Amino acid sequence: MLRSLYDWTMSLASSRYALFALAVVAFVESSVFPIPPDVLMIPMILAAPRRAFTIAFVATAASVIGGLLGYAIGALAFDTIGEPILSAMGKGDSMEAFNTRFNDLGFWPVLIAGLTPFPYKVITIMSGWTGMPLMTFIVTSIIARGMRFFLVAALLWKFGAPVRDFIEKRLGLVTIAFVVILLGGFALLKLL
Repeated sequence: MLRSLYDWTMSLASSRYALFALAVVAFVESSVFPIPPDVLMIPMILAAPRRAFTIAFVATAASVIGGLLGYAIGALAFDTIGEPILSAMGKGDSMEAFNTRFNDLGFWPVLIAGLTPFPYKVITIMSGWTGMPLMTFIVTSIIARGMRFFLVAALLWKFGAPVRDFIEKRLGLVTIAFVVILLGGFALLKLL
């Protein structure tokens, strides 16, 4: 099953709809979707390394625009949409304390969440809810998401063939590592 999912993703990555699919995933991941765009971005770059930086740009732009949706959910619809999303992630009881700490930290939470596997949607919603200045949020999101996606693109562009061979030979190990990183992000979320 894992091999067929990988093969399907690789075929989508080289299809004419790949950039559109990546944009949709990056957009919704920044506000409500639990799967990060890396799942599609990495095979896309491996399938077409010459397009690595175009792919990173699309992921960055769609992610930042999606982050604005998350910000709007936090600012305009926190009680009806944002709070249930955060409560479902186990953060319902500590939102007020988080609000105070979040405002004290300034742009750092957005920068850290944008660079790491930490669920970016949590920070986008919290940024709107806590009233982070919109320009601070936008600029920090562009820097963080751009650094993350362009770094991945540069590494895959430079070392793509060995990385692709490694993934194809050790798909199970790569999947386990990805899940551990993803769960680590959620564990970090629970600690905050």
